[in-house]
Amino acid sequence: MMKRALLLLAAAVTATTVLAQSSSATITMQVPNAPAAKATRPIMLVIHGGAGTILKANMTDEQEKQYRDGLTQALRAGHAILARGGTSLDAVEATIRVLEDNPLFNAGKGAVFTHEGRNELDASIMEGKTRKAGSVAGVTIIRNPISAARAVMEKSPHVMMVGRGAELFATKMGLEIVDPSYFWTERRWKSLQQELTTPQASLEPAGDKKFGTVGAVALDRDGNLAAGTSTGGMTNKQFGRVGDAPIIGAGTFAENESCAVSATGHGEFFIRWTVASDIAALVKYRGLSVQQAADEVINRKLKDVGGEGGVIALDAKGNFATPFNSEGMYRGWIGADGVAQVRIYKD
Repeated sequence: MMKRALLLLAAAVTATTVLAQSSSATITMQVPNAPAAKATRPIMLVIHGGAGTILKANMTDEQEKQYRDGLTQALRAGHAILARGGTSLDAVEATIRVLEDNPLFNAGKGAVFTHEGRNELDASIMEGKTRKAGSVAGVTIIRNPISAARAVMEKSPHVMMVGRGAELFATKMGLEIVDPSYFWTERRWKSLQQELTTPQASLEPAGDKKFGTVGAVALDRDGNLAAGTSTGGMTNKQFGRVGDAPIIGAGTFAENESCAVSATGHGEFFIRWTVASDIAALVKYRGLSVQQAADEVINRKLKDVGGEGGVIALDAKGNFATPFNSEGMYRGWIGADGVAQVRIYKD
C-alpha cells in the first residue's frame, strides 16, 4: 500500500510539473503583439478659381492648358503641406497665395479694375476647430490679401479690417507691400475699357459674366477644416463695393462639426442668402451630406432668385462637393493619393 501511495504521489507531481510547463509555454505564446499602427486620417484639398460664362468654345487649347496648369500648381502647393502633417490653415493660405500670384485669376496680381481704374482686393480665412476668422476688404497695396486676412485673425482682436486701416496693419505685421501698379495687367485693363464704353442701365457687369474669385477648403490629418477666399471683385465696381468674399458666413465659412465652404459668384446674392453658413447649417442641423446641402443652396435657393455662381464644400470625413449653376467653374481637388484633379466645364 505504501509503495502504491508513493507511486501515485510521484505521478501527481509529474503531472503537475507537466501542466505547469504547458501553462508556461501557453503564456509565452500568448504574449500580445506590438500595437497596430494608428490609422491614417484622410487629407483633402479642394479649390476654385471662379465661376461664370466659361465655355470651351471661347477658350483656345493654350489658354485652357494655362488654367489647368495654374490650378494644378496651387493644388500641389497645398497638398505638400497636408502630406507632411501641416495644418489645413497653412494649406489654405499657401494654395490661395499661388492663385493670387497668378495673373490668370481675379485675385492679387491680375485682379479686375474698379470704375476708377484701381485694383481693390478682398480676402478672408477661417479655421474650423475654433471658428476664428479674419478678413480684409478694399486693400490696394498688399501683395497677398489672404495672408493679411490671416494676420487679422491671429494677431488682432478683430475679424475684419478695411481700406487704409487694413493696409497699415499689414505693413506693421511685416507683410509684403507693393506699389498698386504690381496688380495691373493688360487683359483686365482692356476689360474695364470695354465696360466703360458699353451703355448700361444699371451697375450690372456687361457682356460675359465671370466671377473670378479664388478659394480653397482643406482637411488636415488632425481632422481640422479651414476655408479661405480671395478676389478682386467685379470689373467696373463702384462706390467702394465689397462682395461676399471677405464676409464670414457669406463667401467663407469653416466649422469642424459641419463643413468648410468657399464661394464664387454674384456676391450680392451670396451675402443676402448667407450662402456659406447656410450650407453648413443644412449639414449640421438637417444631417444632409455636403453634396446635398451645397446643391440645395446653389441649384435651388440661389437659382430660384437669379443668383449665379458656385461653391466648394468639404466635411471632416473628406467628402466634398463643387456645385455651380453657371456655365463653368474653375475647380480642382487632391487627396492622400497626391493625384491632382482639375475641371473647368460642366463635365
